[in-house]
Amino acid sequence: MGTGKRGLIATAVAVVCAVTVLAAPGTAFANPTPSPTPSAGPALATGQHLEAVRKKLDKLYRAAGRATDEYNAAEEKADKQSAEVVELAKKIVKGQEKLRKLKDRAGAAAAAQYRGGGLPPEAHLVLSDDPQDFLDGAGRVREGHHATKGLLGELTRTQEDLEQYAKDASAQWKKLEAGRKAKAAAQKKIEKQIAQAEKLESALQKEEQERLAELEKEAANKAQTAWLDSGILDEIDGKASEQGKKAVQYATAQIGKPYQWGAEGPETYDCSGLTSQAWTSAGRGIPRTSQEQWKRLKHIAVQDMRPGDLIIYFGDASHVAMYIGDGAMVHAPRPGRTVTIAGAGSMPILGVVRPDPDTGAN
Repeated sequence: MGTGKRGLIATAVAVVCAVTVLAAPGTAFANPTPSPTPSAGPALATGQHLEAVRKKLDKLYRAAGRATDEYNAAEEKADKQSAEVVELAKKIVKGQEKLRKLKDRAGAAAAAQYRGGGLPPEAHLVLSDDPQDFLDGAGRVREGHHATKGLLGELTRTQEDLEQYAKDASAQWKKLEAGRKAKAAAQKKIEKQIAQAEKLESALQKEEQERLAELEKEAANKAQTAWLDSGILDEIDGKASEQGKKAVQYATAQIGKPYQWGAEGPETYDCSGLTSQAWTSAGRGIPRTSQEQWKRLKHIAVQDMRPGDLIIYFGDASHVAMYIGDGAMVHAPRPGRTVTIAGAGSMPILGVVRPDPDTGAN
């Protein structure tokens, strides 16, 4: 630690500035230049080939979704650690100021002793001939001892606090740096998966792209039909809570807005950005990522879900949507798509979580 206020303030300011740089959002992904569309001539891909392409795209976008969760988690941790480092920097500056004042008081006490001939108070007391002066002086000496002892104790505690703040700040800084690296690594994963998917799609002719979109819808409809045929909808009759209604209203109001990984609105969203912001608008903060939403929110049986509950998809909890009733959900699907309504059973359901308490449904 520096010995002067100026040095410590400079250190704290440097910490805060560095934190601001580290906490800045990652550079937005720039779409790669698409491969030239094949000229008319080659035969259109067969249905079997397009189905293979669909499955490959699904795999790539799911991988991008997992990486997006990693990115969002790293960003959330970085924000928290940044705030903690800033608070520690403020404590260091404040503690150094307190230490300076305590040292000034100690210096004033030393100067007073010097003006008294350099003799300690006890010596002046012994030299007194007046009994009353002796008694009064004895009381002042005891008070002086207590004050001096208290001052020295406070000086020691303040110095120890400053040393601890410095250690804590260093530890948080290391965590922040590790989080920054994790965030950058996740961003590379996302960009790589999306670039591969876009390259694959751009190599298709227009008719093939249209057929591919149809295959995606057919696959989703098939899954939804199978889910509904199970009779599950006959069991789902839960009513939304007041907060749930507000969350649904927010989420459905975003329909048509583009998907963007790492985004929390108001113009673009990723899947968990949409659900977390919808519930924030309803007055209840929830975890940022789909995996944390699955881990930390209350689990509900699928047949007990009600509008506003969150449906977690796939075994790795890499996607989340909001149930809106009648077997439907609203979600931000993937890059290249917009916030939309789809069948709640159109993807493999891992489970359902409820952000708000069970009370208040109507």
